[in-house]
Amino acid sequence: MQPDLFTRCLFLCTAPRISPFLGATVEAQRMALEADPTFREARSLDGGREGLKCARAQALISYRCFKGYGLTQAEADPDTLFASRVASYERYQGEKLVRRNFDAYSYYCLCNALDSHNVGRGRGGVQKALQGIKARVTVVAVDSDLIFPPAESREWASWIPGAQYVEITSNFGHDGFLLETAKLSALIL
Repeated sequence: MQPDLFTRCLFLCTAPRISPFLGATVEAQRMALEADPTFREARSLDGGREGLKCARAQALISYRCFKGYGLTQAEADPDTLFASRVASYERYQGEKLVRRNFDAYSYYCLCNALDSHNVGRGRGGVQKALQGIKARVTVVAVDSDLIFPPAESREWASWIPGAQYVEITSNFGHDGFLLETAKLSALIL
């Protein structure tokens, strides 16, 4: 809306509009929150804690990828009956979020914010909106990102005049933007 405001921009593992895949994962998380009876009945910010644990566990699946889970959560014993290591990891991550005093209502609002993300709304569509960017832009994607796949990022990057597209390799999906610090630091610097 104000193309002269910025001279340089870095778009890191993102998109100009929510995709149907991300919308589906967000809706599943919202459903987990709503399934907790204390979410609707609570009179304090303590409501929905069990639903929040479930929503967080669901979200983690889309943040990582097949290979990343295989590298970090594979069972040590090849004869194990149940996948207890990954189950423990998913439960721990849900518990950890709740212990940080993150409340279910804030999480629900974040889900709604994701659903409404569309830079093209009221601007003639995403492509037209991106064509108005004047800044020097670098778009970065992670090759294993399920939420913001490289093919999608490459396409919308091509709509920004003069944008540079960079793809980094990571075994950890979308979370690669948090874990591949050396690669990203070199790129940013």
